[in-house]
Amino acid sequence: MKVHGIPMSTAAMRVFATLHEKDLDFEFVPINMAAGEHKSPAFLSLNPFGQVPAFEDGDLKLFESRAITQYISHTHADKGNQLIYSDPKKMAILSVWMEVEAHHFESASLPLAYELVIKPMFGQATDPADVEANEAKLAKVLDVYEARLAESKYLGGDSFTLADLHHLPNLSYLMESKVKKLFTSRPHVSAWCDDILGRPAWSKVLAMRK
Repeated sequence: MKVHGIPMSTAAMRVFATLHEKDLDFEFVPINMAAGEHKSPAFLSLNPFGQVPAFEDGDLKLFESRAITQYISHTHADKGNQLIYSDPKKMAILSVWMEVEAHHFESASLPLAYELVIKPMFGQATDPADVEANEAKLAKVLDVYEARLAESKYLGGDSFTLADLHHLPNLSYLMESKVKKLFTSRPHVSAWCDDILGRPAWSKVLAMRK
């Protein structure tokens, strides 16, 4: 298996985390985005949108990180940590929370990560209005999470699954920023953050960024 991307990409980190949770060997193929490698014909043959990551497993080529994590989890269900459920009802609930992450959490958290963490890395100015708007959006999402996590240890059920894992990249960045308080001020959300951010597989992903 090959993953084409960069270590700081939130989408690529989802794939790296899944591979490490499943104890699978893979080849990391770094993409020089500054040089425009992600827009080259060779890369566009893997991901026609010119975004990282791109994934190869034999003759199978995939893009879109959440599709890749699900493929890995289903294909290697017998390896490493279980990230999905075989029971259809449990899997349906897990799928609901994967959708919540993709459509509600991501839409607020990714702009915040970009404004508060990524831009400063490159000496760019933060947009205060954008931060304020997305901070309010994220607070509403986390209120829903607080209620869910009061009744369930993890978002998707009673064990760590892709529903939790998909949050890790954006969450990790935001815990380094001023909006960390949105997470730590909600006790059940805070405990969940400590739990999932402390996973050994995630530590391996963070080590790739150094």
